[in-house]
Formats: sequence, structure tokens, C-alpha cells
Amino acid sequence: MTHSGRRILAAVAVGTALCGTAAAGDGRLAALYPQDGRRAMTGADFDKFPGAGVLFCRDAAGVPKRAAAAWLIAGPRVVMLNAHNFRSRRLEVTRAVADCFFQIAGRNYDFEPDSLQLGVRPGAEALHITDDWALLHLKEPVTAAAAQPVPEAPAGLRTGNEAIAVTMVSPAGHENFGSATSLEACTIRQIDPPGEDGIRQARHDCNNGYGGSGSGLFDAGGSLIAMQSASLSMNSRRSYDGEFHYGAALLLEGALVDALRDAVRRTR
Repeated sequence: MTHSGRRILAAVAVGTALCGTAAAGDGRLAALYPQDGRRAMTGADFDKFPGAGVLFCRDAAGVPKRAAAAWLIAGPRVVMLNAHNFRSRRLEVTRAVADCFFQIAGRNYDFEPDSLQLGVRPGAEALHITDDWALLHLKEPVTAAAAQPVPEAPAGLRTGNEAIAVTMVSPAGHENFGSATSLEACTIRQIDPPGEDGIRQARHDCNNGYGGSGSGLFDAGGSLIAMQSASLSMNSRRSYDGEFHYGAALLLEGALVDALRDAVRRTR
């Protein structure tokens, strides 16, 4: 494995092991980068970026805790989120679906426990950024909120170094930010070549914090183009570096889009 590959796996380890834990230091002052343009989401933001919800999971005492961002997408019963909410970097089970639920528009919805679909290929031994996605089906359809549409293939998103203006939408917030939600204008700086599943990693300079996994990256036209997976050196306030200090998201393309379209057919 290359040094870059090891760093990518380390990034997933950060998202897996620390999602939902307390941020280091003073959460009001911490950030991933020196600049921090995050603000709380408004009602207008929820209208502009539909499908934004939150994954809650119960701890050992049975108390529900906010875990990560999750998206109602492709229909009223399909939820998209990170696979690392339920699997470790080495694909060990870390949570049971039955211990979690989806919250959107002030209502809670239970998952079908056996509906978990992971982005990793059969026989895989590790979780990587580009397969760090999962789909779940809800027991009942959401009627109080609209779903994100099935994304089209990201038009004009070329592999390589090119600045792409995006908005990171974090309906579950970040523990290093003083609000339950977060929104920030930021930039994708680099898109890596695709893996076997046709999904590419986007390296970006959007601030992130523990609990921000699953945040959506939207382009200037308001289309959901990527989902946050992990970030390196959380809360370090260091400048973006495409090799050593960056946020990592997976583009919504390839096998993920195929799975979403199939989910629409199966949940009608």
C-alpha cells in the first residue's frame, strides 16, 4: 500500500473511532483550518438542501446520542450515511442498526434492521474513503420532509487539481462548533482518480469536527455532489495541505448512484 493509501485509511480511522466523542480542547475555538466560516443552518437552508437529517444511536445505557449526518434521498424511505457508523476501519461491527434511528423535521423514524447495504465489496478487508457509504430503509415513509433527488453523474468534475466552490451542510453539527447544525462555504481542491467502484475521493478545505461525518457537499447550483467521510488532524487549525492535512469526501457517482437507483425501485 502507498503512503497516500495509509493516510486515507488513517482518515477513516479518525471518522470511525472518534465520531460522537468530545472534541479536544475548547470546542468554541477549535477548527480544522485557520479560517472558520461556519454558521448555524436556518429554516431556509433546510428548504434549500432537502433531506438533511441526523443519525441517533443509543449508548450502552440506552440513551440516544447524536451520531452523524444522514440524508433522506431518492425517496421517502431511503437514508444515505457513512458505513463507518456501523463498521470499523477493519470492517468489524461497531453498532447494530436496531440501536439507531433517523431524525428529520422533528420526527424519529426506525430503520428496517436487516436493510443495511454497505459500499464495500464482498471479501474486502478494510474500509476506504470511496466505499465509506451505506444505505438503510425506513420502516415507514417520511411525509414531513422532502428527499434529496437521485444525483446525476457529476458534470464537469474532472479528476485532478481544480478549485470547485461548494457548501458543506452538516445537519448534525460538529462538536468543535457551538451549534447543533453547521453550514460553510468552502472549496474542493483536488479530485483523485476513481477506484474499482467508479467513485472518486474529493480533498477539500471545509471545516469539520467529530460528529460531522456524512455532511453533504453541494455545488453552486445546489446539487449534492459528495458526502464527507473523514478529516486529518482534527482541530489542529493548520492550513490545507493536499497530502497531509485535508478533508476527505466521496463523490456521489459510480456504484453509490447505482445503489440509490436500485433502492428507489425496491422501496416503491
